[in-house]
Amino acid sequence: MRRVSRITIAGVATAALAVTVSACGSSSTSSSSSSEGKSKGIGLAYDVGGKGDQSFNDAAYAGFEKAQKDFGVGGRDVEPTDNESDADKTQRLITLAKAGYNPVIGVGFAYAGAVKEAAQKFPKVTFGIIDDNQTQANNVADMVFHEEQSSYLAGVAAAKATKKNHIGFIGGVDVPLIHKFEAGYEQGAKSVNPKIKIESQYLTQTAQEGGFSSPDKGENAANGQIDAGADVVYAAAGLSGQGVIKSAAEHKVWAIGVDSDQYQQQALAKYKAYILTSALKNVEGAVYDLSKSVIKDKKPLSGEIRGSLDNGGVGLSDSNPTFKNNADMQAAIKKAEQGIKDGTIKVKTS
Repeated sequence: MRRVSRITIAGVATAALAVTVSACGSSSTSSSSSSEGKSKGIGLAYDVGGKGDQSFNDAAYAGFEKAQKDFGVGGRDVEPTDNESDADKTQRLITLAKAGYNPVIGVGFAYAGAVKEAAQKFPKVTFGIIDDNQTQANNVADMVFHEEQSSYLAGVAAAKATKKNHIGFIGGVDVPLIHKFEAGYEQGAKSVNPKIKIESQYLTQTAQEGGFSSPDKGENAANGQIDAGADVVYAAAGLSGQGVIKSAAEHKVWAIGVDSDQYQQQALAKYKAYILTSALKNVEGAVYDLSKSVIKDKKPLSGEIRGSLDNGGVGLSDSNPTFKNNADMQAAIKKAEQGIKDGTIKVKTS
């Protein structure tokens, strides 16, 4: 099975970090030996959960870090704060742009309003946003994905892996973006077994309630689904997904990770034997490619840029040998992938 990421991050040296604290959240700044002096480099503003989630935000950080190394520039990445407002997000992006960072990237759909406002104030700066395409502007790149496609493949894998014909889905927050993960997963599972039983639960109604940032909520939800009989659980829940993986490992059932290859994440190493696969989206590549377009190519990307199975923007990880070497499972996934690519399978988004 082809790995989705086109960027190799193993062995990348991390730039020296100086931790600072500002009114718009804690941040780290990387120094650079670039002789051009034309830009301070890349500005990155994290979503709820922040760096260290082993998932969505960490995928963005991997692209940020590699771009700095490859293009000889610095960068500043800024953490969110608890209970912050949209105005706080806007100020965070404005602060990065005013300080000379270009591009400036908001990680997550929650930055939609902030990117729109900041882009209007700084028309010569390129802004990027992950997981939202509402802002149409010449200096904005809307980096979005067909999450439902990779989730369909995850559903196929789950239906092949279950011994009880009973699986689970846990979404972090009850929003349209996460509905795409659920819809694809359920459709994929039912393509293998129309009678499969699927538990489904959202941790919170809003991100402010901690749906993407509470491992304890994820663990409790997974405990409930596993107690009900599910023996494969897929979570699209950011940092909360760590709790789902912990629960699955403790119950000796399968977890399916999301966004990053969670089998490879050091913080999850003690649970890796129970991480079957991860439904990937190439956030790392999106951050890297936008940075390259601005810093190296001098032709900034803009408009909607959507990752799919066709272009390698989404897919499944195959790091777990148990997954990779299961011929029946791999054949089913390959067949499903081909059907999605040639249009014979239409994946639902809700």
